[in-house]
Amino acid sequence: MQDKYRTESTVAPFESRRPPLRPADARSAVRGAVARRAQPCTAGALDDALLVTSELATNAILHGGGITGFDVDVEGCAVRVSVSDRSDEVPVAERAADERHRWRPGGRGWPIVCRLARDVEVAGLPCGGKRITAVVPLN
Repeated sequence: MQDKYRTESTVAPFESRRPPLRPADARSAVRGAVARRAQPCTAGALDDALLVTSELATNAILHGGGITGFDVDVEGCAVRVSVSDRSDEVPVAERAADERHRWRPGGRGWPIVCRLARDVEVAGLPCGGKRITAVVPLN
């Protein structure tokens, strides 16, 4: 069984046709999609999916110029979360040093996403920007 929920559809848990503007909205969409699946999942697996969703949404806001698209699909024993933003830059695990050769804070979210997801894909979009898709196991 596959459930697909897009923010632009009337089935989405949002009252708006726009992508979620906050990580909390994205987490709510994932929580709802997972709750509708036929098989139960562990609390830890749901926590992993919510953490990945939060990191992707937060990074799109902080580093990507805002969330421009959002999708969540529950496929079998996994949830697929896709977040699009305006930036063409690929995420990196470490932040570069500033002009005084000090490491800037941050850079922890991407390694968390890569560790918790069984598959991560970064794809450029035809009109600019990128879409990051992460598949997180639910068992």
